[in-house]
Amino acid sequence: MCLRTGGTPMRGPALVTHEPARTRPSARWAAAVAGAFAAAVVLLSVVVSVAYSGVEDRARNAVLAGPTWLDGWFQYDAGWYVHIATTGYEYTPGQQSSIAFFPVYPLGVRALSGVLGDDVQLAGQLLAVLAGLTAVVVYALWARARLPHRAAVLAVVVLLVYPYALYLYGPMYADSLFLLSAVGAFVLLERRWYAAAGLVGALATAGRPVGVAVAAGLVVRTLELLAEDRRARAGEVVPPETAGGRRAWPGWRDVLGAVRDVRGRHLLVLLSGLGLAAWAGYLWVEFGNPLAFVEVESAPGWNQGVGPHTWFKITYLGTLLKGPYDVAALLTLQALACLCAVLLLPRVQRLFGWGYTAYAALVLLIPIVGTKDFMGTGRYVLVAFPVMAAAGHLLATTRRRWLAVAVPVLLAALLVLLTTLFARGVAVS
Repeated sequence: MCLRTGGTPMRGPALVTHEPARTRPSARWAAAVAGAFAAAVVLLSVVVSVAYSGVEDRARNAVLAGPTWLDGWFQYDAGWYVHIATTGYEYTPGQQSSIAFFPVYPLGVRALSGVLGDDVQLAGQLLAVLAGLTAVVVYALWARARLPHRAAVLAVVVLLVYPYALYLYGPMYADSLFLLSAVGAFVLLERRWYAAAGLVGALATAGRPVGVAVAAGLVVRTLELLAEDRRARAGEVVPPETAGGRRAWPGWRDVLGAVRDVRGRHLLVLLSGLGLAAWAGYLWVEFGNPLAFVEVESAPGWNQGVGPHTWFKITYLGTLLKGPYDVAALLTLQALACLCAVLLLPRVQRLFGWGYTAYAALVLLIPIVGTKDFMGTGRYVLVAFPVMAAAGHLLATTRRRWLAVAVPVLLAALLVLLTTLFARGVAVS
């Protein structure tokens, strides 16, 4: 962002201090966001500790070697990640198997646990929190460069208090590391560091099944940047930003037409596909099935097979009609999160362009179509970071200014509630 001087030319010593004046606000902004994230970690850890202390017949095992107050964060998929980090992958056709979980996060846990004296629990939770902190700070800087100040602040607030943001603050889950790789890849691309963006994108495609959304978004955003360059060369005057933070983005025809401007360095963003290719190659060599991670989703207990039963959410509808109704409520909350995210996609396009829209749309579409009852989709909305930014912009620009306070308060209350339930062993997403 540039500092405006009101039309009066800067002369003399003022030129010497111009650059520090630009950098300090970014540093203060990042520090403020990091402080808010740290406060959330402390608050929610207290919530987890209190909630977990009330769980009857708490079972500790050899994996839970750290302080008891951390154990409430250790639920569900954490057991799979520990198994992978300690013993590697296994696959039994027709049964739940560890190959359903992509390798970047568990391999990171394995590496970090070696530094921490083989404490896998501590390594997994520490990696998740550090990745969450870094992801939030990078996202905040990304939003600050693209939105007016009030909208950028609310964009960060929405991400921090989003009910399923609990997965950034301590659980041994891969969501925070995936968010970091996704945001990081786009930030690197904006700097025209095509190879770096592709390599970080490869971490995303090897980190979660929806990583293909990162690869697709990088490709579309690259073409969009080339279309913008063509407009600049043609001398077309395009307002860089309106008062509402919106830009006049190239149309689809311009984006597709930019294919003729692609050069070898631009193709380096395709390196992002190497993560998924490497994972499929490993499964092919080790288990003879490069798509085993897709097939295992239909195993008994997960029952996420491909077909009309999944597409039309028959299981979800049955839960709504017959119960259990507490589960139906948790599923419906995630369905509402998906609905809100989808409704925000047009705003994402107006604010950030087609590349970010392609990423957000795919990262939402894949789990929405692929889950039988919306379970887990709350976490996928979390990593759709352009949607979070669009929500912050909506709150900042709505005429009902009270919503800018009421909505974050409601989200924060739900965040505390879901964190409490998670600590007590309830599957919230």
